Amino acid sequence: MCNRYKSPREDEIERMWRVGRQDPHRWWDAEVFPRGTGAFVRRAQDDTGYSRELVAGQWGLIPWFAKEPRLKFPTNNARSEELAAKASYKHPWARGQRCIIPASTFDEPNWETGKNVWWRFARADGDPWGLAGLWNVWTDPATGEVHESYTMLTINADAHPLMSRMHKPDPKLPADRQDKRSVIPIELADVDQWLAGTVAEASQLLRVAPIEVFSAGPAA
Repeated sequence: MCNRYKSPREDEIERMWRVGRQDPHRWWDAEVFPRGTGAFVRRAQDDTGYSRELVAGQWGLIPWFAKEPRLKFPTNNARSEELAAKASYKHPWARGQRCIIPASTFDEPNWETGKNVWWRFARADGDPWGLAGLWNVWTDPATGEVHESYTMLTINADAHPLMSRMHKPDPKLPADRQDKRSVIPIELADVDQWLAGTVAEASQLLRVAPIEVFSAGPAA
C-alpha cells in the first residue's frame, strides 16, 4: 500500500499527459498523504468526444454511501482484485471512472533490517509516474458542497523481485502468500486505453511494472 507520494509540477503534468493549461498556481499538495489534496487526470466530463482534464481532490475516495467526506476507514488504496465487488469502488469501476495519478516519486516501507526504512521509488527513465486510480464525486447532503476524490489501485506483488521486499511481513502467513502490494503504473502508450477503454480493456493493464522500470532505494 502507498501512503505518501510527491506530485510533479503543473507544467510537467500538463506536458506529460496532454492536458490543457489549467490554473497557473498549484492547487494541490506538493507531498500528498491520505486525506490530503492531490492531482489526477481523467477523461474530461464536459467533452462528448474524448479529451483529458486535470482535477484536484481528496486522496481517499468518498463512496456514494458516505455520511461525511472525512471517512473513518482508509480508502486511499484499493485492491484491484476487489474492484468489481467492494461497495466503495464497484460503481466507479463499472462506470469507467478511471484516472491517472501523477507522481514524481512514491514511498514504501522496507522491513528487511527488522525496522521500517522508507524507500523511494522513481522511474528509471526520469519521467513521472502515471499511477492507476479511480475517482468519484460526492455531494454533501447537508451543505450541497461537491467533493472530488480518488483512490490509488494496488495489485499483488508477492512474485515481484523488488516490490515483494516492501512492507512488514505477516508472521502468520507463508513467505509466498504475504499479499505484498504494488501500485500500478500506466505507461503513456496505454493512457487512452485506461481512461476511455471498456472495463475489460482496462483490466488488461492491471499488472506490476517490470523491475527495470524502477529506480529505488532508501530515501535520503
